[in-house]
Amino acid sequence: MFSRSERSVKSRDPGLGFKSILVPVDGSEASIHAVEFACTLAKRSRGKVHVVHVIEVRRALALDAELTAEAQSGEEVLSRAEAAAKRQDFEVAGDLLQARDASHAIVDEAVEREADAIILGVPFNRPFGEFEMGRVPTHILKSATCEVIVLRLPSE
Repeated sequence: MFSRSERSVKSRDPGLGFKSILVPVDGSEASIHAVEFACTLAKRSRGKVHVVHVIEVRRALALDAELTAEAQSGEEVLSRAEAAAKRQDFEVAGDLLQARDASHAIVDEAVEREADAIILGVPFNRPFGEFEMGRVPTHILKSATCEVIVLRLPSE
């Protein structure tokens, strides 16, 4: 057993030093809350917040297939995220992505953008009596190379 002083632990004061934050949004209240939280953190360090909405493309379709209804819905989600940021007096950049798997696309986007953190908004979900995070947040927690902050909304 090692004490904290005996280990060489890289530690960061939460909220400080995040120059680039990625926030995946799906239109849920939890993801919009994550955008607001990211804006608050980014203001402290004069960082940037980038929001992404991923459209998952079925394997039967080409990856670059034109999915008009999904794209329109995604643009509305991004608009809601941008409005949430404006309420925080902050401006965010947003992108609509198409991928086979949202979680892989989010992790790849964080690497490409050299994000310091991914902030995930997770709703309180108990489909079988126990809290369940879902496959996308679980994969991001397992695979992301940057810090991951999970904001779980309280139960209602």
